[in-house]
Amino acid sequence: MSPAAVDVSQNGNVATASSTIFEIGDGDFSRFSEIPKPINVERKRSFDEKSFGELSINMSPRPFYRNVENSSRVFEPVDSIYSSGGRSGFDTPRSENGFEPHPTVAEAWEALRRSVVSFRGQPVGTIAALDHSEEELNYDQVFVRDFVPSALAFLMNGEPEIVKNFLLKTLCLQAWEKKVDLFKLGEGVMPASFKVLHNPVRNTETLVADFGETAIGRVAPVDSGFWWIILLRAYTKSTGDSSLAEMPDCQRGIRLILSLCLSKSFDTFPTLLCADGCCMIDRRMDIYGYPIEIQALFFMALRCALQLLKEDCDFREKIIERLHALSYHMRNYYWLDLKQLNCIYRYKTEEYSHTAVNKFNVMPDSLPDWVFDFMPKHGGYFIGNVSPARMDFRWFCLGNCVAILSSMATPEQASAIMDLIESRWDELVGEMPLKISYPALEGHDWKIVTGFDPKNTRWSYHNGGSWPVLLWLLTAACVKSGRPQIARRAIELAESRLLKDNWPEYYDGKHGRFIGKQARKFQTWSIAGYLVAKMMLEDPSHLGMVSLEEDKLMTPHCRRSASWTL
Repeated sequence: MSPAAVDVSQNGNVATASSTIFEIGDGDFSRFSEIPKPINVERKRSFDEKSFGELSINMSPRPFYRNVENSSRVFEPVDSIYSSGGRSGFDTPRSENGFEPHPTVAEAWEALRRSVVSFRGQPVGTIAALDHSEEELNYDQVFVRDFVPSALAFLMNGEPEIVKNFLLKTLCLQAWEKKVDLFKLGEGVMPASFKVLHNPVRNTETLVADFGETAIGRVAPVDSGFWWIILLRAYTKSTGDSSLAEMPDCQRGIRLILSLCLSKSFDTFPTLLCADGCCMIDRRMDIYGYPIEIQALFFMALRCALQLLKEDCDFREKIIERLHALSYHMRNYYWLDLKQLNCIYRYKTEEYSHTAVNKFNVMPDSLPDWVFDFMPKHGGYFIGNVSPARMDFRWFCLGNCVAILSSMATPEQASAIMDLIESRWDELVGEMPLKISYPALEGHDWKIVTGFDPKNTRWSYHNGGSWPVLLWLLTAACVKSGRPQIARRAIELAESRLLKDNWPEYYDGKHGRFIGKQARKFQTWSIAGYLVAKMMLEDPSHLGMVSLEEDKLMTPHCRRSASWTL
């Protein structure tokens, strides 16, 4: 693909030329410079509708952790549970709360700051990895999804400037025309990544955006727009400054993203139809269709947008309608526990009419053998995919954690997901948190599904690899569910290796014992994910940036036909 380069003069006029670079000039951002400065307000209790006191742990003072064996660890108080709105103290030798931080924390902050990318003197993001021992490929770019944990770390530490700059730069990139060969992408598509190019001869800097035209498989990033909306809300919640989100440009950016998702089409489901490789799993891994990661992010982005869009926005009614349908669909057709597994095992097929229980005509014989042993007596999870005659029963960590944070999962389902993680600790956490998916594809399945992909061999990379970045999502989900001891146990595992292994991108092996065979070292989101997890346990009020409480209006009474018998 050769997108048009854009020359922007000082007055903001745009001239199109034949090039491969989206060149952003000062004129593009002149209108943003008039944004009112953030109001310096004290950070408030971070849950939206409910008090943090509803969690099943003692929340009167700041948390202190006592090391006890396995799941009997307790979450005990010392000071105050609510953040004062200042720095978390992790960039100083001694934390402000009076206890010595783990030595890994200081090293992590140093590594994170080294990864910061600047554009014309302003920090605009963090690069994917700082591993100079390997060919850079696209690891020297700022990825939208990769920057999210970095952004949260900076927000929690009282440094919002880099997040604000990132949101504005990516918003500006969204506005450019995007083409792959001769096909024009939707106006609302956000870039997968961007890179700062330095021209020493002309002494200029330009931004080069990738909308999927140079990615493996040439797939547009469906998740980028959702993460952008989620991060905009996190910025607003953390700083107390709503002026950024209320800007006409940001309001328009949100509407453009949602217009790609809310338009009417041939679909009979409220879920989003996606290609393989459209999200964190960006290679062929049989997630085409309606993957849980995208549906959970879609749900959360819709709920965040509902808070960010102005009251008179015509999109609000469409969002509410879609949220009701999506909530019902996901809670009923994606949820799997022992009872539902038994129901599927006894499904009738070729059912017709509205009384059908097996609505997708899934064949009971297609149930994989492993799922019967994997499902505990108490526990459950959202499966990977549901479409006509197909259910993907694999566990995907990101989708299930986001389901908890967005309240797409009911409180009972959230608790069941936590039960599953505890019951299947060796399989899902092992020696290094956390499995991106479980189980791995092997043998003939691996050959057919991945196309003999040498990077996604069994228990490696996206095929059952262990990704430290997922630690922040697990921690947030645990704190929201009132089970912080699970997160504490996972963080201790990560601390035993991450620093001495130089912050790998991922780990290989059934239990995550080995550094990934193609893993980059000093992977930024491994670093940031660890920091966010630590800070969230130190001050759980940070959870409000990425957590939404359940909307009781989105819990309609679910009715199922009785065409099967127990």
